[in-house]
Amino acid sequence: MACDVTMDTVGWTGPDAGAEEAATVDTWAMRPYPSRPVAPPRPSRPAARPCPSGLRAARPRPGGPAARPYPGSRRAVAGLAAPAAALLLLLGAACPAVAADGEPDRDFTIEDPRITESSGLAASRLHPGVYWTHNDSDDGPYVFAVDSRTGRTVATVTMRGIGEPRDVEGISIGPDGDIYVGDIGDNLDGTWNHVWIYRFPEPKTLRDTTVTATQYDVQYADGPRNAESLMVHPKTGRVYIASKNENGGGLYEGPGKLTTGSMNVFRRVDEVPWVTDGAFSPDGRSLALRSYFSARVYAFENGRLGESRAVAAPFQRQAESVTYTADGTALMFGSEGTRSGVVRVDVEGGGKPDEPGGSGGTGDGQEQGKPSGNGSPGQGGSAGQEDDGKGSVGLGAVIIIGVGALWFALRRKRGRGQG
Repeated sequence: MACDVTMDTVGWTGPDAGAEEAATVDTWAMRPYPSRPVAPPRPSRPAARPCPSGLRAARPRPGGPAARPYPGSRRAVAGLAAPAAALLLLLGAACPAVAADGEPDRDFTIEDPRITESSGLAASRLHPGVYWTHNDSDDGPYVFAVDSRTGRTVATVTMRGIGEPRDVEGISIGPDGDIYVGDIGDNLDGTWNHVWIYRFPEPKTLRDTTVTATQYDVQYADGPRNAESLMVHPKTGRVYIASKNENGGGLYEGPGKLTTGSMNVFRRVDEVPWVTDGAFSPDGRSLALRSYFSARVYAFENGRLGESRAVAAPFQRQAESVTYTADGTALMFGSEGTRSGVVRVDVEGGGKPDEPGGSGGTGDGQEQGKPSGNGSPGQGGSAGQEDDGKGSVGLGAVIIIGVGALWFALRRKRGRGQG
């Protein structure tokens, strides 16, 4: 959401506002006043005050005397320039960097009316600024490519060669460039004896297409369960699933290579909180896990979780998805719902796949990252951490302070002109 500062009219009123109205400054157009009787100004006050620099005076009212500048008006105009300029600079610094068309990987809104339950996100490896997503249950074998520059769908992929999807909850891209789709949801927490993972190469050309996908049967070593997070390690290609439970879930590791024709057994290797989605950083050294109200980034080494740090996850209506940007500099948080918003939060240590560095986690437990913008309509600030809404509060404070400084400068100059 762009941050525009617009001043329509500025008016000053004295203690007897009911008896008279001060001159009005219109920054856009000369608009006539309504035709009605107007009392003449009191002789003890000037009929009108001069305009701030760069603004045009309002047209005199019918039946009233013409506006006359008071003594010292030039000094008043000059005095207003500094606070006005300071206000504009402050507002410019406070406005978040939000994407316009043509700027990828910023906050955006998914515009496609078909996408009402975006339950997973994956940053394209072939098409900069494009994110793959899918609906939740009862939609069909469809995956959508959404351009973050515009929020519009630029490709719809229909998977064939698979069964009817039941509850698609996660999506990820492996080191081979293949897209993995996790049909792993089980809202009754144990209804399905097995779940499925679908796999197909990421299309080189963005257009509507039908692809033949590979289907893998998956079971958990400790029995059926609900899950919404599918993560493919960007270096090893091993697939991980995080189960979802309000009392805490588990991180499950798949076999070194998924196979068809037999069951792929996933084994619990670590404990995780209540998780709705997760994603590996491009360098594979960090794993981000989100819930409805918070998010954490874990160091990841040799298939195990290490120290973690909190991330300032945005507050969203139904927080169901997260992914790293392709360059690893930020996390993109998504939500279900019509015209759902995707919010960027800058983080450290994501690392590009070809970089030897990257972060394994600081272990200091401090919160990291701040949303780059205010999100989409209906999306709040951040939630689940101590600094909720600091961005919005800071901007409001800057505006109030700036307007206050401008008002006091005007009052001071007015007093000098009258004296």
